[in-house]
Amino acid sequence: MGVSVVIATYNRLLPLAELLESLSKQTYKPTQVIIVNDGGSSVQAAVDAYPELPIELIQLHENVGHVEARNIGVRAVTEDFIMLCDDDDLLLPCHIERMIANMNDADFVYADVEIFHYRIENGMRIPTDRFLFAYECDLQAMRSFSTYVPSGSMYRRVIHDIIGYFDPYVHNYWDWDFFLRVAKQFRIKRVPIASVLYAFSNEGDHLSKQMNEKRQMYLNRLSEKHELGDLPTKNFWLLLSEPEVQKRKAKSEIIWNGEPFRSRLAHFVRC
Repeated sequence: MGVSVVIATYNRLLPLAELLESLSKQTYKPTQVIIVNDGGSSVQAAVDAYPELPIELIQLHENVGHVEARNIGVRAVTEDFIMLCDDDDLLLPCHIERMIANMNDADFVYADVEIFHYRIENGMRIPTDRFLFAYECDLQAMRSFSTYVPSGSMYRRVIHDIIGYFDPYVHNYWDWDFFLRVAKQFRIKRVPIASVLYAFSNEGDHLSKQMNEKRQMYLNRLSEKHELGDLPTKNFWLLLSEPEVQKRKAKSEIIWNGEPFRSRLAHFVRC
């Protein structure tokens, strides 16, 4: 079964190269890797460093935003199964194999993740600490707080034919929106293995940052679209400590040895 990996990227050459390194080590090889460069600086060096990967580079001349960049990527997919990846996250070697094995009784699968903080040294990210993000797949509870991380998730391409593409109108919450839309019509399955490494930087734009006005606007749009009511606007880490979220915590298979992923570009870069 063929798997198309879709990656939207913007000015993250070294993390992107580490992601490609992790894809090169997969025990189940992707048959298509689509990189959508969203108007950022060239990523050709990363592409050239991994000639064994079936990479198709789509170079956008202007920045259209990460949601629409993903839409452009999935429209170029030729295989029956799509896997999404953020450009700064990583997949452990067994990841695609484990996801494809769970597609027999599902239309959409996702794994648990380990969130890792890091420092940059000699052109590579060195993990400094890690945190398991693993929660039961409770579709009703997902209407209050999303525990779905899109990186590494796999689904049938036909889903887009039926429900459409990712919604730029909700921007930051495109992934939560997509999950809720899929859940209405398709079989969703959580795979209890922490085979995705989710990069977290204090300088990044992840959900850990305090809500700003625009983010609140997008959250309101999501709530209105799905009739979710008032959604909590606390800091991401504070939300994880809420009793309703804590009781959803689940066990997961931990397989990462904690070692960094050294890309082929790291040999030529000193930071």
